[in-house]
Amino acid sequence: MYHRELEAAVNVVQKACSLCVDVKKSLLSNEARILEKNDNTPVTVADFGVQALVSLELRKLFPTIPLVAEEDSGFLRTNNLVDSVVSVVTNKASSSDKTLTHADVLEAIDRGGKKAIIYGTKPATYWILDPIDGTKGFLKGCEALYVVGLALVVEDQIVLGVMGCPNWKEIAPDKSKEVPESESGHPTAGVIMVAHLGCGTWTKKLPSMLGRSAEVLGGWSRCFVDACCSILEARFCIPDSQTWEIQPLSRLLNATDDADSIGDKEILLLPGCCGSLCKYMMVASGKASVFIQKALDQKVIKAWDHAVGTICVQEAGGKVTDWKGGQLDLTADQVERRIIFPADGVLVTNGKIHNQILDMISSAI
Repeated sequence: MYHRELEAAVNVVQKACSLCVDVKKSLLSNEARILEKNDNTPVTVADFGVQALVSLELRKLFPTIPLVAEEDSGFLRTNNLVDSVVSVVTNKASSSDKTLTHADVLEAIDRGGKKAIIYGTKPATYWILDPIDGTKGFLKGCEALYVVGLALVVEDQIVLGVMGCPNWKEIAPDKSKEVPESESGHPTAGVIMVAHLGCGTWTKKLPSMLGRSAEVLGGWSRCFVDACCSILEARFCIPDSQTWEIQPLSRLLNATDDADSIGDKEILLLPGCCGSLCKYMMVASGKASVFIQKALDQKVIKAWDHAVGTICVQEAGGKVTDWKGGQLDLTADQVERRIIFPADGVLVTNGKIHNQILDMISSAI
């Protein structure tokens, strides 16, 4: 039903990933581009550039569909980075936007910022964007994972989602080692993952990363969650900001990151990767079986950290709920649609062990 929106989302996320790669190349030699937001999470020109680019591109095609996104130009204005953002956006924008002004870019950013859109209790259609999920990973080095995530919500239902991860790694058949190069000898190119309601989840290599056409790199491949039916055989991941010890399952199961020495009542905890959306990609692609996040009193859970990941996991055969088994409620923030309030936490699984884990969480709590 939403093929036009999906095509547009794929195109703009690919452009956004290319923007991120370009900014990252210059970032390593220019520390002035790295800042700290008020919530102490790092932010760069890329965050603002992606939000402006996505906002501009989508507004041209779908002018009546509003945008909910993470960034706000107020922070950008006070740090003298507007010129840099205009430059990177102009470089990637459509030909009709090659004469962008400061005002154009700042307005595009604020179209998705706080107070930009006031919803009623029954919003019809809107985009949810995370310009860069895992900015800490973006800053760490060339190999760290980060994701550009975009979802479309219609009548409170997520109908499509697109995630681009420029540094995504392939996994060897034994699923224990990353493959540093493709079969052709070239470095892995990163991937774009898409999902449409009722049509599955699909991935394709990002063509711009290797400077080759999509035809050369191959077409779309459908992806599925793993087939693990045993909690003790499952591969778990948790937020980088949390430890296994604070998860209720730690009262019943120990965790190790050594796949070769898993003991009795011990699960495999995969190495951390920045951002929630990377974990959703891992579950949707079968790299991980479970992603579990505890809701902490001092930390707000944002819609853009979960919306696009939810549809990608669900369309790949998995399941996403809060810790009481309820669906994530995108309408909880009735005014701005920016915050969600999952009961106790978020549970993302391959679906086969979902209810078992919910029972264990309930028992442990």
